[in-house]
Amino acid sequence: MKQRIFEKSEAFKAIAWLSNLIPTLKDKKYIVTVKEYKQKRSLDANAYCWVLIDKLAEKLHSTLKQDTEDVKKQIYQKAIRDIGGVSDTVCVLNKSVDKLCRAWEKNGLGWQTETLPSKIEGCTNVIVYYGSSVYDTVQMSRLIDSIVQECRAQGIETMPPYELEVLKQEWTN
Repeated sequence: MKQRIFEKSEAFKAIAWLSNLIPTLKDKKYIVTVKEYKQKRSLDANAYCWVLIDKLAEKLHSTLKQDTEDVKKQIYQKAIRDIGGVSDTVCVLNKSVDKLCRAWEKNGLGWQTETLPSKIEGCTNVIVYYGSSVYDTVQMSRLIDSIVQECRAQGIETMPPYELEVLKQEWTN
């Protein structure tokens, strides 16, 4: 797969780049897609997220009298539900709700569903939450900010704000 990242001011250069590919193409069908570029989050962002979740779970598991792994899962899933902008709501026939929820949740720990009544007879609204594995840097930053706030509320030491800002800048460069 060939791709090129460009800004609007470079659109004609991108078209020229695409036209230069034509001689290299075989007699097959091709798809050309133009979509907005989004910086992917770094693995450091994910690692820091889980360090914070681990600290929270360690502090809260004795209070909640639950296994630490269960507490980690609850913290992560709650943070995803709370940050906003990482879900869609779909109207589903009642008979298909369970199947959709099971299939969606198989994607990973953060991939959650929530059901709400629909005004359409025979249907249910299903909120589908996306896991952080598909977050861009803005979404991941919001997730970490939420977890940092929870850590601070619990008196857990986190990265100093200036270091966190430096780390966020690295995610967007």
